[in-house]
Formats: sequence, C-alpha cells, structure tokens
Amino acid sequence: MTDPRPDLAEAGRDKLSPMERAQIRWIGGTFEPGRRDRVIRACQRLVGSSWIHHCTKHLRHMHGLERLPEFDPGKSYIVVSNHRSFFDLYVITGDLVHRGLKHRIVFPVRSDFFYDRALGFFVNGVMSFFAMYPPVFRDRKRATLNLIGLDELAWLLRRGGVVVGLHPEGTRNLGDDPYSFLPAQSGVGRLIHKSRATVIPVFINGLVNDLKKQVWGNFDGSGRPIHVVFGEPVEFGDLLDKPGSPRTYKAVAERCMQVVGELGQEEKRHRAGGAADDSTHAAAASRSG
Repeated sequence: MTDPRPDLAEAGRDKLSPMERAQIRWIGGTFEPGRRDRVIRACQRLVGSSWIHHCTKHLRHMHGLERLPEFDPGKSYIVVSNHRSFFDLYVITGDLVHRGLKHRIVFPVRSDFFYDRALGFFVNGVMSFFAMYPPVFRDRKRATLNLIGLDELAWLLRRGGVVVGLHPEGTRNLGDDPYSFLPAQSGVGRLIHKSRATVIPVFINGLVNDLKKQVWGNFDGSGRPIHVVFGEPVEFGDLLDKPGSPRTYKAVAERCMQVVGELGQEEKRHRAGGAADDSTHAAAASRSG
C-alpha cells in the first residue's frame, strides 16, 4: 500500500485529552507488524475465544456456517449484525475464532469510559485484548475524528488480515421486538465503500446485557437459547461502483440491514422449531472442545 495510514492521535492533537491521545497512540500502534500484534492475535485466538465459547456453549445454536467464505488470512472481512446486547459481536467473532479464524479482531467502541479513563484501558485489554478500537466520539465538536477513525479502519482493512465487527444500527436497539431495527447509519456504508472488504451478515438473538446472569444461565440451564444465523457475503449490486457520498453510504448500510433482517426471519423459524431443528447446536461442539 502506498497511501499513508491516517493518524487519529495526531489529527486529534487539539481535541483529545492526554489520556485519550496516549491510549489511541498505543493501541493503534499494536496494529503495526511486530511482536505486539502477534501477541494480541494469539491472545484473542487462544484466550478470548475460549472463554466466550465455554461461557455460551450450552445455549448457543449456530446456523448457516456453510455459507461462510473460506477465510483468507491475507484478506480482510467486515461482520455486520443487529445490536441487542453488549456482547453480540463477542459471541459472533468468538465462535469464528474458535473455529480457526486467525485475523485480528476489531470493534469500534464509544470513547466514554474506554478511552477517557485508565480503567477503560484495562477493561479493553482484559475483555477483548484491545479489540475495541478506534473510539467513537459522541461530542459533535469531535465528529470529524470519527471520519478519520473510519478512514484508518478502511486502511487497515485494505492492508489485510483484519476482521472488523460493526452494528449498522449504531447503538443498541432496546425495543421489545428483536426483529425490528433502528435506522442504518451511513458510517458503516462509508467503511464498506472505502475498504471494499467482504461483508458477512449475521443475525443474533438471545443474549442478555447482564454478564453475570448470562454466564450463570449457560451453566445452570436457566439461560435463554442464543441463535446465531450467518448469511452469504452481501451483494451490493452497483452500489460500490457509485461515487462516495452520504446517499451512497446510507444505501450500502441499508442493504446490510436488509440482509440481516432476512436472517432474522430465518432465526425466528429456527427458534420456533427448537433445538431439534438445529444440526449445529454448540453442545455438539462442546463435546469436542
């Protein structure tokens, strides 16, 4: 690649606190080839995916695995899903890593707590091995930094070896109906349009936002079944050939949510059919893992 990597820490010199700048510079630096990147990849693969697998394996039902592409370590991928809990992308990508995915995992995350406090840095490292990057700023005065963060992600995706997990809805949908969605946000479309990475759609349903309750329910049998439905890579028609614009980016994001919605209807049928209808129940995987 000949184009320079966008530098979020430098671009935000006058808008970021010293702690934010320090964290962005350190975590961003771990994506450079070298020891830190290798260690983080290994930890995500050997530790992160393992605890996610074992803490959900009795509840988790996986569907559509045959639709997944054969992951090329030299290429990058974007996983898009609905957003009902804090742990949606952890479970989705954790299962993929448990099945052999070797890519570096990345989730953009709100800057509050994770980047403006020392404890946030610790939690980011312990819970995700610094997958939560880059920060997303809610303050309108720093909105331009979000575009730079997206451009940096696009650069990393074009370079290869990365899987980025995204929620096109932008924030958690707290409504009662898991099969209805919030409006798709154009930022996701911008990243897809700029990176041209393969987009894998997923629908997930059944997780709760209480980590202790979620883990305990997995082991005592009281938890609600978790169904995950993968789709084939999203086809965008001629959308990606159109010039980049807010309208194009919005249309790309809406296409993602359309496919996720179709997978949601499939999940509804699986859930109605019960575990007997699921040939890839995670309990089978637990016997071998």
